[in-house]
Amino acid sequence: MRLERLYGDCRWAEGPLYLPAWRQVIWSDIPNDRMLRWDEMTGTVGVFRTSAGHSNGNTLDGQGRLITCEQGNRRVTRTGHDGKVTVIADRFEGRRLNSPNDAVVRSDGSIWFSDPDFGITSDYEGHRAESEIGACHVYRVDPGTGEVRIAADGFSGPNGLVFSPDERQLYVSDTRLNRIRVFDVRDDGTLSDGEVFAECRPGGGAFDNIRFDDAGRLWVAACDDGVHCYAPDGTLIGRLVVPETVSNIAFGGPKNNRLFITATTSLYSLVMSVTGAPRIATEGR
Repeated sequence: MRLERLYGDCRWAEGPLYLPAWRQVIWSDIPNDRMLRWDEMTGTVGVFRTSAGHSNGNTLDGQGRLITCEQGNRRVTRTGHDGKVTVIADRFEGRRLNSPNDAVVRSDGSIWFSDPDFGITSDYEGHRAESEIGACHVYRVDPGTGEVRIAADGFSGPNGLVFSPDERQLYVSDTRLNRIRVFDVRDDGTLSDGEVFAECRPGGGAFDNIRFDDAGRLWVAACDDGVHCYAPDGTLIGRLVVPETVSNIAFGGPKNNRLFITATTSLYSLVMSVTGAPRIATEGR
């Protein structure tokens, strides 16, 4: 396996997402307020969107539409196939969100996202402001009504989130506390109180976003400590060393076995001997 540097002119890169239909990766360059795209067939890089609302995490919904967390605009949006941008969530009980960070879509069409205050603590990755909510939560957007409600709380800096392949559990990283919590998902969409799944090893960076492979192993962007791999019981079983501070990861490629890594200024990739969990949930499964 060989780590490839695909691009290296960002200020702080995050939110990689592989688009199977286009064989492209899009990702966010937050301080530069732009989204970039890398073409797998040609290796070229271009601007996908600017201004981009200081976008952070990106994912796809069950219809292949782009879901983006916009830190600067303090909202979660959906980009349709026609390019139209629709606001999914920007307030909770009438108060503005902090700065949505990462999102995941469940097969029932519900959208879940983390809302730390990273984008309002300074003007570097958003716009400095006071929190109107006064806390950092994980939210769920109802697919039928669009209602935004708190799904989980008790976080210092909720960041990456991902469902287990069977969608029976939700994993959430808490960057400031250097741990990952796991919640059971009930039939009505509510969550259990949550337990600690893993804690970052002493001196081992901090947890950012998280992704599963199809064998149930959890891969974690661990900032200065590269990329971690955890067994289903939470045991650290491996680590990838990356030359820069790792922010986010995503599986992609035609076989879903290519790991894309955003790290400080760069987009990297690594063709793996493992395969990522299925990329897109199917609504109504």
